[in-house]
Amino acid sequence: MLVRELAEFDFAVLAIAGGPTPVLRWELPPNARVAWIPVWEGGDPSLTLEPGLAWTDVRRRARRTTDEEIERRFVPPFRRILRALRDPAEDAGSACHALWRFGRSYHWKTAWLSRPAWRAFADDQAAAAEESDERFMPSVADLTTGMQWLYNLLLPLAAPLPRAGLVHATIASSAVLPGIVAAHEHGTPLVVTDHGVSIRERYLAVSATEMSAYGKRLLIAVGALLSRLAYTHAACVAPVANYNRRWEERYGATPERTRTIYNGVDPNLFVPRPKPESTAGRPTVVAAARVMPVKDVETMIEAAAVARREIPDVRFLVYGATDVDLAYTERCRALVASLGLEDTFVFAGFHARPAELYAEGDISILSSISEGFPYTVLESMACGRPVAATDVGGVREALEGAGIVVPPRDPEALGQAVVRLLREDDLRLALGRRGREEVLARFRTARSVEHYRSLYEELMPA
Repeated sequence: MLVRELAEFDFAVLAIAGGPTPVLRWELPPNARVAWIPVWEGGDPSLTLEPGLAWTDVRRRARRTTDEEIERRFVPPFRRILRALRDPAEDAGSACHALWRFGRSYHWKTAWLSRPAWRAFADDQAAAAEESDERFMPSVADLTTGMQWLYNLLLPLAAPLPRAGLVHATIASSAVLPGIVAAHEHGTPLVVTDHGVSIRERYLAVSATEMSAYGKRLLIAVGALLSRLAYTHAACVAPVANYNRRWEERYGATPERTRTIYNGVDPNLFVPRPKPESTAGRPTVVAAARVMPVKDVETMIEAAAVARREIPDVRFLVYGATDVDLAYTERCRALVASLGLEDTFVFAGFHARPAELYAEGDISILSSISEGFPYTVLESMACGRPVAATDVGGVREALEGAGIVVPPRDPEALGQAVVRLLREDDLRLALGRRGREEVLARFRTARSVEHYRSLYEELMPA
């Protein structure tokens, strides 16, 4: 949206990716170019992050990266980052900058695989565990995994930095590291936009795993450090909902540097339409959601069972990818089968025309345990479909007076909200009209874009 609508700005997009050859989802307009940062790719980052770098230059860097140089130039800032993982008062921004400067002249992977780096990490982690309790004492396997995680999550520090008038990070995670470097190297202002709150979602994800206590603590510490870096170094923190501020301010943002910019949708694209023949004769609930734990599709399935008790012919259509977390998808399919919902709850897959998706239902549903300011809620409102949604992130800020909000992970409450919206025609129609009016008044794409344009112009040097 920003790249296309802000044609007067050039965008150099540093895309955090799993591997080196992802596929672009959109055709790039002429004012944008993309460079990949493949944080989970196992090859030599010198070649993937700097495609024009000659192999002879890579070898020259590697020969230069001796243990002595690593001890002198890599280990001291690395130790400061390790201290910052357990001490919120330690500012790791200058240390990140120092590691980036190291990577401009030396070989990144050689440094991380060296004995000096391993000793620095192992000694620090052992000392930290001794200061707490034995649950956090790492095994050799823990340390090896932990070192690998740090290498991957800090890999953006190995990427060349395009010169820019402003850096805009769209999540307070590893993606903010180029902005930290730019702020120290060039004095470039940094804007951080939170959609979902990264550290909150890190807590949720880590708590659901079966990894060791040491591993959980390390991942949470890294997430907290990246959030502190983002919020303390940003010239402006621009969350998509006021809800996010409580987390941002806890991790270093200040009210005077925080400015909420709500997401927007195009009300000329997302418009009220009658239901198609395929769903016209049946009460239908639509969801636009990838099947993954943070969307809590299991609660949505259980809510469908609640709704079916009172509306036997109700149908739920869930549009979204089912291959994001295959194990979770199988759990959801098994739950559908165990509750006998095969004719009630349908995983409908990809929808080629998102603007028409919501017309298939009478209402839409959102069951997430974490959100920012979800586009799906705004899209449904623009289409005149009220939403039964969980009270997470900025959902209430969007949906107040245009839907029903219930506590997360409460299938009974969510199911009853669905029943009420489907049964009470006057309420459903009134909320649908109210939702459309709210989008027209407050949540247009043009309004959101104009706020970002003003912010860019305010912060960028003349």
